[in-house]
Amino acid sequence: MTDTTTEQGISAAIIVADGRVLMIRRRVSEGELMWQFPAGGIEAGETPEEAAVRETAEETGLTVAAVRLLGERVHPKTGRLMSYTACSLLEGEAVVGDKDEIAEVEWVSHTDIPDYVPYGLFEPVQAYLDETLTKA
Repeated sequence: MTDTTTEQGISAAIIVADGRVLMIRRRVSEGELMWQFPAGGIEAGETPEEAAVRETAEETGLTVAAVRLLGERVHPKTGRLMSYTACSLLEGEAVVGDKDEIAEVEWVSHTDIPDYVPYGLFEPVQAYLDETLTKA
């Protein structure tokens, strides 16, 4: 995630593959935010979906395709404008792509999400994960 937040906000990628969702742990936590989805600032002229795809490649080395925008909100912990995009995995293996920002990546099962995000997820994201991860 870039240090400079644009007026356009932050875009997060919700990537589901093999019955798990990809989460990353940043080297520097934002308060309670230890684990989160790949995310970063939306650049000028970029849609939230395009930013989610770009940030995923930069942070994890994965090639993904945006499926649909799940929702937007002002994050209750950071006060930042957030967009959440469901993405499908096209190719690659998740790695720590930006070693300065990211400590580790993890594919998390549906039942383990509360261990990684104890304060709960944005409702449209949780609903999407409830639907897609319980099908697997």
